[in-house]
Amino acid sequence: MAAAARLCLYLYPCLLGLSRGVFAFTSEAAAATPWLRTRGEAAGPGDGMNVLFIVVDDLRPVLGCYGDKLVKSPNIDQLASHSVVFSNAYAQQAVCAPSRVSFLTGRRPDSTRLYDFYSYWRVHAGNYSTMPQYFKENGYVTLSVGKVFHPGVSSNYSDDYPHSWSVPPFHPSTEKYENDKTCRGKDGKLYANLVCPVDVTEMPSGTLPDIQSTEEAIRLMNVMKTSKQKFFLAVGYHKPHIPLRYPQEFLKLYPFENITLAPDPWVPEKLPSVAYNPWMDIRQRDDVKALNVSFPYGPLPDNFQRRIRQSYYAAVSYLDTQVGQLLNALDDVGLSNSTIVVFTADHGWSLGEHGEWAKYSNFDVATRVPLMFYVPGMTTPPVSRGERVFPYLDPFNHILGFVPQGQSKKVVELVSLFSTLAELAGLQVPPACPETSFHVALCTEGSSIVRYFNASEEKVKEEKDGCDDTFRCFNEETVAFSQYPRPADTPQWNSDKPKLKDIRIMGYSMRTSDYRYTLWVRFNPNNFSADFEDVHAGELYMVETDPNQDYNIYNNTSHACFLKKLLGFLKQ
Repeated sequence: MAAAARLCLYLYPCLLGLSRGVFAFTSEAAAATPWLRTRGEAAGPGDGMNVLFIVVDDLRPVLGCYGDKLVKSPNIDQLASHSVVFSNAYAQQAVCAPSRVSFLTGRRPDSTRLYDFYSYWRVHAGNYSTMPQYFKENGYVTLSVGKVFHPGVSSNYSDDYPHSWSVPPFHPSTEKYENDKTCRGKDGKLYANLVCPVDVTEMPSGTLPDIQSTEEAIRLMNVMKTSKQKFFLAVGYHKPHIPLRYPQEFLKLYPFENITLAPDPWVPEKLPSVAYNPWMDIRQRDDVKALNVSFPYGPLPDNFQRRIRQSYYAAVSYLDTQVGQLLNALDDVGLSNSTIVVFTADHGWSLGEHGEWAKYSNFDVATRVPLMFYVPGMTTPPVSRGERVFPYLDPFNHILGFVPQGQSKKVVELVSLFSTLAELAGLQVPPACPETSFHVALCTEGSSIVRYFNASEEKVKEEKDGCDDTFRCFNEETVAFSQYPRPADTPQWNSDKPKLKDIRIMGYSMRTSDYRYTLWVRFNPNNFSADFEDVHAGELYMVETDPNQDYNIYNNTSHACFLKKLLGFLKQ
């Protein structure tokens, strides 16, 4: 109780002003090639770096550089050793399309009005500029490989081309087989399983989608090296998204006897039923169907839980090899000294915690993501042209661990990526969005986090005085906001992914370094309004005493201060 009361002292903080300054970097002068200039981009100012933006599907921070002792991720750890790493970064909604549209536009889900997969923000909400579009308009060649935008309606069946990209986005030819029956069972037959280690030579075209994406991204880097024009290359990897389909040899890294259950594989006693995600997409896989697990809470057998966790880790190591080959190619083309590298994920993934699997919740395991920035000359000493920064590391042979170059415990949000990358690249940081911004094409609802790259905790606190812009300011208690929709108070067949018309409740969640506070309130999908007078349930977890968020003290605590802070943010 004392801890909760103490937190109230931090309410309505005087927020800390953001520097509007930009970093000026030097790169080779941009030179056009005919096919690269067919869409009319003007040459850039020449003082910005290239950007390699790597986004992974469903990756929680189970990485060596985040302190995981089991997972082998040497190439991502090597990237971290040259980067500033944020240990408390959070997505704005734990499902693919809403999260990606949010961080690519710099707007929160309530502004994109996308909580499902079935609307295009330019039509449904506002004609918002995107991060790659902004770089394109500032002279960059913008390229998309793999899953960057979520495909389908939510990106206009085009990955937002031509608005965001200079050339049509690349999708691997084999991604259409992702949900087919390609998993060989013990009986020799093929199934559409959740757990799916495979012999790659037996797969359609003898490859896998992420392998194809790496090959295309490397090809594009070689083209851009020749053109000498600045580029923004986004590479989206699909694994460890389900199905957990990966080269079978990666299982050798994770002997089954070393795999444990989640530390809290039970449904918490005081978890509101509206907060629970019944993992319907897992239940639809052939191997899970065969278990005949009861809905909605019925636990999976312990050994099968361990098999899922084993395959998730194996898929992460497979992903690591793809990232390693991509970064090694950046060395090969001589661009490691002039390219910013960002590595993150669209959201996390529950691995049995709280009796849940997949994403679809407001818990840390679903919303927390890895986030790191490599900026030559800033996060590391200046890199000489041709110097090898990212030699490929084989996870089967590599043992030595890496320590992040810099680590920030500040609580940050993916919605800040747009303004952060603009500042790092030396572009003008887009303005903060006004309270109502549906009519504003270019603005962001996430403030740049560059000020946390080198600033000490004391320096950040000192800068809080003289704040005159409440939206773009933070004090020492930084906050991340996430949200998740539900169709009803109790788990339903569509609780994980309700369509807009079926949403009746919205869970707004506020995460600080000390607590996670979530309020489930009535939501009207017809006018996108939340009624905070109609509270269906609440959650409050204290990080220091309950890091896994298992013991909800909402009903035992005076929490008017938390509500006041949440409402204050939502009114901004």
